[in-house]
Amino acid sequence: MSGFPWAGLAANLAPAAGAAFAVMLTVFVLATVRGTHRLVDVAWGLAFTAVAVVTYVLSAGHGDDTRRLLVTVATAVWGVRLAAHIARRGRGHGEDPRYEHILGKAPGNRTLYAFRMVYLLQGTLVWIISLPVQAAQYAPAPVGPLTFAGIAVWATGLFFEAVGDYQLARFKADPGHARRVMDRGLWSWTRHPNYFGDFLVWWGLFLMACGSWQGAVASLVSPVLMSVLLIRGSGKRLLEAHMSGRPGYAQYVARTSGFFPRPPRRPAGHGVRGPR
Repeated sequence: MSGFPWAGLAANLAPAAGAAFAVMLTVFVLATVRGTHRLVDVAWGLAFTAVAVVTYVLSAGHGDDTRRLLVTVATAVWGVRLAAHIARRGRGHGEDPRYEHILGKAPGNRTLYAFRMVYLLQGTLVWIISLPVQAAQYAPAPVGPLTFAGIAVWATGLFFEAVGDYQLARFKADPGHARRVMDRGLWSWTRHPNYFGDFLVWWGLFLMACGSWQGAVASLVSPVLMSVLLIRGSGKRLLEAHMSGRPGYAQYVARTSGFFPRPPRRPAGHGVRGPR
């Protein structure tokens, strides 16, 4: 098979958007009934999974079957794991402070404002960021070195994200750790192992889409946008602003990488780290 099926990929964009917004609309209705819009974070991973599955069905006969299956499974494993983790983490909690802050600015009906400013926005981001998932499944070239490199990067990212989430959940489960800052395991190498893992997942999926230069061009915006969101946008920046007042956080920042993992620094004049 030769040539990139641009018409097929273009035809896929609308169903992919439909899949993403269907998940967001479903969760919006459920969140409205329950009175907490933090459920949209559960929808994030599920919406990407829906896009991957819809694209897998529609790309049959266009892209390489092995790549189609690899990308769909990789996206679904990442998306379902993330959704399950966020659902468990939020069980029994009220509204997320981030969404309270957003909805506090509502000029009128809070529910409609939430739909516009949270669900529609996140649905649009899913559609844009999922471009490698879509383009990869339409790439006709057989899998090659870039595909395997993408799998390795994706797997490393999933490891950082899943292990980081697990370590943090275990730490928070101990009542004695209330108001203390997690600085163990992967969290001693980077202040955001889960965000760094997310970063690698999307660069890995992008590499899987690079079976052709057309796929790379069509999807480069995705990992770039995700990187900006994680490092400069709603990820790292907002979380660190929220954590900045906790005892010991300034010392943690001084010795621990802000994003890319590295061994922790030993503060000058301190032989042993103090309690946090």
